[in-house]
Amino acid sequence: MKTRLALPCLLGSLLLSSAVHAASALVPPKGYYAALEIRKGEAQACQAVPEPYTGELVFRSKYEGSDSARSTLNKKAEKAFRAKTKPITEIERGVSRMVMRYMEKGRTGELECALAWLDAWAEDDALLSTEYNHTGKSMRKWALGSLAGAYLRLKFSTSQPLAAYPEQAKRIEAWFAKVGDQVIKDWSDLPLKQINNHSYWAAWSVMAAGVATNRRPLFDWAVEQFHIAAKQVDPRGFLANELKRRQRALAYHNYSLPPLMMIAAFAQANGVDLRGDNDGALGRLAGNVLAGVEDPEPFAERAGDEDQDMEDLETDAKFSWLEPYCALYACSPALRERKAEMGPFKNFRLGGDVTRIFDPQEKPSKSTVGKRD
Repeated sequence: MKTRLALPCLLGSLLLSSAVHAASALVPPKGYYAALEIRKGEAQACQAVPEPYTGELVFRSKYEGSDSARSTLNKKAEKAFRAKTKPITEIERGVSRMVMRYMEKGRTGELECALAWLDAWAEDDALLSTEYNHTGKSMRKWALGSLAGAYLRLKFSTSQPLAAYPEQAKRIEAWFAKVGDQVIKDWSDLPLKQINNHSYWAAWSVMAAGVATNRRPLFDWAVEQFHIAAKQVDPRGFLANELKRRQRALAYHNYSLPPLMMIAAFAQANGVDLRGDNDGALGRLAGNVLAGVEDPEPFAERAGDEDQDMEDLETDAKFSWLEPYCALYACSPALRERKAEMGPFKNFRLGGDVTRIFDPQEKPSKSTVGKRD
């Protein structure tokens, strides 16, 4: 009888545990709780809000006319792309800068300006057009990741900077949720041959929005996309769909790592350990990329005997993923030293000052101050 009674009790405990986990509030990694640093001085003047982008998200690709590798830059198309997307890029970079300055100096003007920009775009339902092409939906998810990523530092700081602005915060978060829902529609149910770094960046943006708005369906979708990504990593740490980029295969493997590392770090903060997926796929991918930077020949061989274009990899900011990586894994002293030499990392697409979030004890040298993507 005791055994027969124990089963329902056990099931009840499991169900209760599951319900508690589902009901628990979503949180970011601990670095997002950092308090303000208060310094003397005046905030920079608040610039005019970039015109909220409410039009069709149809843009020319900077690789327009390229072959299937999508690796040849079309300068004319790039110029047209940058002109039309200027307001989107302006708000991404601007909000990131203002939030970083506010967290570093505690000047209220920076906070109020960042919130004014976000609130204006939220009120106009910017970036929500259902008329879009591939480049357009890519801009939507990049913008969401940039803006929600920066906002997280305000939302979770122990200084509670948003407490005095409840209505603005409510509108901004509702907008993030709507954009996140649309990003899920944009990037769901793709055939495996089309799932590449774009899907990973979409998943990061949805993760950031999910935690910022405490919406578990967004969090769960991002985690599911990570599972798919992990399954794409082969036993040697290569991604078949990034090898298609031929001479830029190594660069695009590296570009795949920032969103995947951020998703893994956020998942871990919420009790979900993704490091074991596909026999340690994330660590295997990172190790292969680091080895490829030293010796790109294996990437050249796997990408069709194409010599690798190393230009992108000469920019230290491209390795901002090392911050969450060394928070998730036991990085060697040599790699930590290398990371310190390359940093501090400031990447607006990851929400700003990545080093301050994941390695706040690192002291920037004079030669590295201000480096950012």
